[in-house]
Amino acid sequence: MLSKILGGTPIHRKEKTEMRIETEEYMTIQRREEVRAEARKLRKQFLRYKEAEIVYSMQHKKLLELADRAGALYRIDGYVLINREIFDAYLERFHMPPQKTKTGGFKDER
Repeated sequence: MLSKILGGTPIHRKEKTEMRIETEEYMTIQRREEVRAEARKLRKQFLRYKEAEIVYSMQHKKLLELADRAGALYRIDGYVLINREIFDAYLERFHMPPQKTKTGGFKDER
């Protein structure tokens, strides 16, 4: 069936091995970090406040208040832009470590 999908050519063992090796290379921690770094470069540096409301799941007033405190607001000709790098760094200050429960495990707040 797979050979029909691929145009009548069966998958050879060598190709399967190459696919497995590529998958293993992709799964290394170093490669994951490289992918994350590339993704950071490709994402938008500035968000309009309506886009930021969706990305950060916050209401307009609170979002602008926090972005202003972070120094991430840019106002240009009636447009309000938020610098993602500055705002993300500011939000990381509020990150709380997991809390231990009485049984010694960690709370799962999902």
